[in-house]
Amino acid sequence: MKITVFGSGYVGLVTGACLADVGNQVMCMDVDQAKIDKLKQGIIPIYEPGLEEMVKDNMLAGRLQFTTDVKEAVDFGLFQFVAVGTPPDEDGSADLKYVLAVAKSVAEHMTDYKIIVDKSTVPVGTADKVKQTVLDELAKRGETLEFDVVSNPEFLKEGSALDDFMKPDRIVIGTDNPRTAELLKALYAPFNRSRERVITMDIRSAELTKYAANAMLATKISFMNELANLAERLGADIEHVRHGIGSDSRIGYSFIYPGCGYGGSCFPKDVKALERTAKEMGYHAELLSAVENVNDRQKHRLFEKISAHYPDGVQGKTFALWGLAFKPNTDDMREAPSRVLIDALTAAGATVQAYDPEALHEARRIFGDKAGLMYCEKQADTLQTADALIIVTEWKQFRSPDFDALSRSLSDKVIFDGRNMYEPKFVKQAGLRYYAIGR
Repeated sequence: MKITVFGSGYVGLVTGACLADVGNQVMCMDVDQAKIDKLKQGIIPIYEPGLEEMVKDNMLAGRLQFTTDVKEAVDFGLFQFVAVGTPPDEDGSADLKYVLAVAKSVAEHMTDYKIIVDKSTVPVGTADKVKQTVLDELAKRGETLEFDVVSNPEFLKEGSALDDFMKPDRIVIGTDNPRTAELLKALYAPFNRSRERVITMDIRSAELTKYAANAMLATKISFMNELANLAERLGADIEHVRHGIGSDSRIGYSFIYPGCGYGGSCFPKDVKALERTAKEMGYHAELLSAVENVNDRQKHRLFEKISAHYPDGVQGKTFALWGLAFKPNTDDMREAPSRVLIDALTAAGATVQAYDPEALHEARRIFGDKAGLMYCEKQADTLQTADALIIVTEWKQFRSPDFDALSRSLSDKVIFDGRNMYEPKFVKQAGLRYYAIGR
């Protein structure tokens, strides 16, 4: 099949590459000429395991191409995937200007039947706005061309996006046209071979499903962080509690890891957007508000623990910081807890020596030459002259450090662990103080 993907960011590039990898002809369109030029050279703007190789392989095979020409893109595909950004507006609602701009572009250039597929995370009712935008533009042209608008939300986890796309838990298709549903099922047939994964529903339910999924996962994280804060006050160990409740099949182990708060491009933005949608409907979504508030507060927990350990302040102290990305296997620092912590430490007069396997370039873009922040190319470099160690991201390479060596390196012999990576007794055996979350 011939597919056009508008937007060559995280969702668009993964979608385009995976659809090409199963034999489709895919054209990715983006207005950013510099980005497209780099993609044509095989230079990927984001880090996602396996994505660079997949993009290059499918470009060489002639199944994946890139363009900035809107007309060429609209003419190319029967399916017009919309995978552009929906950044939060000042009031927390999702900004639809890029989505509607794509709809307008498709309407301006289409000459035959098109299926416009909303892949971006959008509020309930967006498909109606996309449809009306297309109708208005066609009316200006004096055309009455047939088209359909479909909601097909993505459920990709950064760090495992290719597996999520190629082996999905579910494929949600929201449409009011049975024929369109069959065309989408045919498109997704290569990803649906071992068992039925396609769930068809009305458009508004599909739009809500994406927000509901992210809000539920965010709720589990904030709930566990709330319990972790309580466990500290009660003298309990939240890791034991996690095992105790995770073994219940109704709860499960996924997303019940306490820590220093969630970040990324989805959870913070989507919880805010769903809360805003509820408010527009005259409904106060108390639980969503609480989830957001708990997470915002949790991002300050590490600094609170550090401040409690240093009652005279952290001015003049040097901290080794392991992890900048909001989670492992990505370079994404959007809403990352590390950003809150770095700002707090440097504002208090401390020096931060930071390392991350993938996100250093993103940190440089965000912080620049920030006073008190040093970028370390090697993990070991962070420990030079460091008083204490802070762990913010649970990268695999941080799992089994030499605690005796850390004890010799850290002047104050203390670790602040925002991801509960270590067994406290092993850390303490090396003569280190150990502060974790809820332990």
